[in-house]
Amino acid sequence: MKLHIQGARLIDPAYGVDAQKDVFIAGSRIVGLGNAPADFSADRVIDARGLAVLPGLVDLAARLREPGFEYRATLESEMQAALAGGVTSLVLPPDTDPALDEPGLVEMLKHRARLLNQARLYPLGAMTVGLKGEKLTEMGQLTAAGCVAFSQADTPITDTNVLLRAMQYARTFGYALWLRPQDPWLGGGVAASGSYASRLGLSGVSVQAETIALHTIFELQRVSGARVHLCRLSSAAGLALVRAARAEGLPVTCDVSAHHVHLTDLDIGHFDSHCRLIPPLRGQRDRDAIQAALADGTIDAICSDHTPVDDDNKLLPFSEAEAGATGLELLLSLTVKWAQQSGVPLVQALGKITHAPATVLGDRVIASCGRLEVGGTADLAIVDLDTMWTVRESELYSQGKHTPFLGIELPARVRATLVDGLVVFEAKEASLNERAA
Repeated sequence: MKLHIQGARLIDPAYGVDAQKDVFIAGSRIVGLGNAPADFSADRVIDARGLAVLPGLVDLAARLREPGFEYRATLESEMQAALAGGVTSLVLPPDTDPALDEPGLVEMLKHRARLLNQARLYPLGAMTVGLKGEKLTEMGQLTAAGCVAFSQADTPITDTNVLLRAMQYARTFGYALWLRPQDPWLGGGVAASGSYASRLGLSGVSVQAETIALHTIFELQRVSGARVHLCRLSSAAGLALVRAARAEGLPVTCDVSAHHVHLTDLDIGHFDSHCRLIPPLRGQRDRDAIQAALADGTIDAICSDHTPVDDDNKLLPFSEAEAGATGLELLLSLTVKWAQQSGVPLVQALGKITHAPATVLGDRVIASCGRLEVGGTADLAIVDLDTMWTVRESELYSQGKHTPFLGIELPARVRATLVDGLVVFEAKEASLNERAA
């Protein structure tokens, strides 16, 4: 199959490109940008005038709820949600049921994903058996099965010696650890500590829960030399520590969820359980620090932190509701909204959900995602950056319908998504224009 995407605004943050260029695809590869290769004859011509072509989005945190939580969502529904959001590559945390601590589980999951022939799935292996924080997993076998790094998801390790041994092992064999910094003894609340949580009578999670964990991680990095990716930072104080660690030369990258780029603890309002998230939403000073850290490069990537939750576990009093929100279909729009509100160049903002997260994943992955180049894999999204849409449950492909942004108008909508050169998603309400080849 040969495709000619005509008249599009090509935006590729990896190379700083923002220009009108046609895209030519043969099979699974991009064979031309701007000019067609010799003797190219398209089987399908897509008229993309007024639209933008982006590299397929790369999401560093998306729970697909398989295995173990199929009553909340399925691989099929969440992969479709990813494609509807222009996400062609996504990272799966290991807190499935059972946890991704055995090669057979990882192989089964990747096999299921391949059969669906949709978005690319990159699992994180469990760092410890059963995520119990006691015994290290067989990281070599898990890597061979397809894991790209190792994580405890949202389960902190209480034994610092176990974390040190994990770092030493990872450093020896070139693995990365993905850690969410939260002290196990200070992180048991449901909202950010402060006057607002106190007025609502909600148990708090202090900033020190994040900063103490970061101090521990950085001290162990100095000893071990391990490469660490910090997941879902939430505080100004934590970001200051990350900035200092990077200036020191520690091998550390970090991300933030799209929710925390826009929301604060005040958005909880009258106990809105849609805002029950991990980590909790913090104050305006923290939200502003997150936006500034994105702009100056301290934060590498924005992720959706997609966590579908069913009605029975979400529509409860705030302190009893399960944490999590759907986000795959909102990642692009929330990133564009941040760029518009903050005055950040669009190319720079889109880099936080394309090239930068692909770079975090490393050399084993970066060749296949996050950029548009001749000879590269044809994973891309065709997007209407000028449209506005309202987030409604009925329009979400995800089986999880709960998000703090329900009823909110957002910019940018995906019109089509290609993986390996195939159109795997096309918006029903706005089909692509075509002309005869």
